[in-house]
Amino acid sequence: MSDLHSLLKDRVDDGSLPGAVGLVARGEEVEVAAVGSLDTAGTAPMARDSLFRIASVTKPVTAAATMTLIEDGLLSLDSPVARWLPELAAPMAVRTPSSPVDDVVPADRPITVDDLLTFRAGYGFPSDFSLPAVGPLFSELKQGPPHPGQVEDPDAWMAILARIPLLHQPGRAWLYNTCSDILGVLLARATGQSLPDLLAERVFEPLGMRDTAFAVPPGRLHRFTSRYRAAGDGGALELVDAPDGQWSAVPVFPSGAGGLVSTADDLLAFGRMLLAEGAYEGGRLLAPESVRQMTTDHLTAAQRAEGALFLEGQGWGFGGSVDIARTDPWNVPGRYGWIGGTGTAAHVVPATGAVTVLLTQREMTGPTPTDIMREFWTYASTPRT
Repeated sequence: MSDLHSLLKDRVDDGSLPGAVGLVARGEEVEVAAVGSLDTAGTAPMARDSLFRIASVTKPVTAAATMTLIEDGLLSLDSPVARWLPELAAPMAVRTPSSPVDDVVPADRPITVDDLLTFRAGYGFPSDFSLPAVGPLFSELKQGPPHPGQVEDPDAWMAILARIPLLHQPGRAWLYNTCSDILGVLLARATGQSLPDLLAERVFEPLGMRDTAFAVPPGRLHRFTSRYRAAGDGGALELVDAPDGQWSAVPVFPSGAGGLVSTADDLLAFGRMLLAEGAYEGGRLLAPESVRQMTTDHLTAAQRAEGALFLEGQGWGFGGSVDIARTDPWNVPGRYGWIGGTGTAAHVVPATGAVTVLLTQREMTGPTPTDIMREFWTYASTPRT
């Protein structure tokens, strides 16, 4: 592959993607490619400032906001969450992961803030989606691909969650996704602010992330991409959400797991803050120790193995994966970030000082990275001459 533009253009030309934006920053050098269109009709060309639903790339942002509250003394890692989430004061867990949802025992210890940040609270997706206690996460909590218009308000959502048993005892296993949504509710209750206002005040405004939010205002809809999924084996794409759809108004449940809209440059600003150990131009968002905690693997080998469907051997920090020793070219030990089910990815590579962002409009068909993501990461990890 000769350059980033060519890599993305090949995927647009073969019909895999309507468009894409890729960004690779190596120190002060920033390479950006915007290719294709905002939609399959070619209504407008893709641009560097095009807006995308970033889905689970939201998770590291929610984790960073949590760390600001910990630094301010409003929370601590060992705080039992029941202080702010009384619905979880006495959770029940299924006797074994394969037990029916009504075969339960009490949780053997309280759920803590650390459990939520590391995805070890007992709620979430395992590698086996057929387990009985997993079904209610989809049917009742509306977990899965983000659809903000279908989710209850935070108080009602928490009441539903309280009726669903833990799949594992707190601290036992890594389970995907749900903990970030619980964390979003906790942050709002701990501060008395809505999650959109809290993230804007504590993360977006300091870092200059002007386009990152839970909804796109009318004046920016012309920059908002449409969202698609594969319609079948023939390669056709079907529309899931248009610019004036579910992200055109702030949802009743702002998802800390996957609700944000953003741009490549906003995610670059967030990544550069992490690489600078919490500092940004003109100030500091986080202490270096907070960034270190976010970007350090907290899992045991057994927990990484149990989460293999999602992690592919990676570790997990706070809100994002942490690469450990691997052989793939893009897996530099210490690389931190995550991917989004709407076809997005954002990482920082402390060893090389790189930030990588890939934004597409095509939903992933499963929890593992897409071919274009892997191609992009290989490109980003290849030294430029």
